[in-house]
Amino acid sequence: MNNKKYVGMDVHQATISVAVRDSSGKLIMESVIETKAATILEFIRGLNGSLSVTFEEGTGTSWLYDLLKPQVTELIVCDPEERFAERRQQDKVDARKLSELLRAGMLSPVYRGEQGVRTLKELARSYLTLTKDLTRVMNRIKGLYRSWGIRCAGRDVYTASHRDDWLAKLSEAGVRRRADRLYQQLDHLRPLRQQARKELVAESHNHPACKLLCEVPWLGPIRVALVIALMQTPHRFRTKRQLWMYSGLALETRVSGEYRFAGGELQRSKKRATPRGLNENHNHDLKNVFKSAATRASTSAGPFQDFYTGLLAKSMKPSMARLTLARKIAAITLVVWKKGARFDATQLKSQAA
Repeated sequence: MNNKKYVGMDVHQATISVAVRDSSGKLIMESVIETKAATILEFIRGLNGSLSVTFEEGTGTSWLYDLLKPQVTELIVCDPEERFAERRQQDKVDARKLSELLRAGMLSPVYRGEQGVRTLKELARSYLTLTKDLTRVMNRIKGLYRSWGIRCAGRDVYTASHRDDWLAKLSEAGVRRRADRLYQQLDHLRPLRQQARKELVAESHNHPACKLLCEVPWLGPIRVALVIALMQTPHRFRTKRQLWMYSGLALETRVSGEYRFAGGELQRSKKRATPRGLNENHNHDLKNVFKSAATRASTSAGPFQDFYTGLLAKSMKPSMARLTLARKIAAITLVVWKKGARFDATQLKSQAA
């Protein structure tokens, strides 16, 4: 007798809605439990048989995954954006749907990462968060001056030596105090970001891939550390196209009427697929790494600039040439890391990535 159970969990901050199905698909239990480790473990251990559990990727995913992984036979964390085409109604409905899709084998697991890279991943998150916060404050400072008709091109507006001169341009006392508060935020964020940068680079040196990837032009210490933290392992990507998709560098296409009947036989239509831009569901931080590397490489002497210039000579638009260069850098990164090979500029192929 098959005693396997399929458990769908709709996780929230305070509660978890749970739906349990047996091997025949019959809904045998529904419950709402507290989002607390002891309560979750007590519920799971009360279910006999082989357990297959699923819940959606979210804020507390890592904690819940580590808690349940040793307790169940199969654990799948799925992407919430791909599971429900209809509008959501109730937590119980979501839990039922998850258990149903789990039993049908229609859930694809989200990659949960490598244990050895967890420290580097957290340091990368800290660095990226501080970088975004710093950029936001800098934009607010310039936005404040521009809102009062004061031109502030360049970076002098941020430097401490010119700060009094810039504050003097603000005639309103309240606006001047607001600008001073923004400068205080800037002064606090800068050393925090610098410290996070040092810790990130230092931790990346503990990984063997760091030395190899640093040989790729314009993948400096920061970009290499971010690549290792965000990709974690190259073996999760079977081909370069899978990496392009994950990095938001893959072209999405649409096709209608893919097949047709000719002479009573089913044949594939010769109608070409229509490109619709880059894929939207991707890792934005990894995309920024490859795009920024391509932008710098396209304006600086080196093998990648020759590659970029060759694309322009073939009448390719600069934006598409930079995209192609970013794809090429991503593909080279994957090959160098996966095979443990050294970067060789003489083997850089001239064709598009």
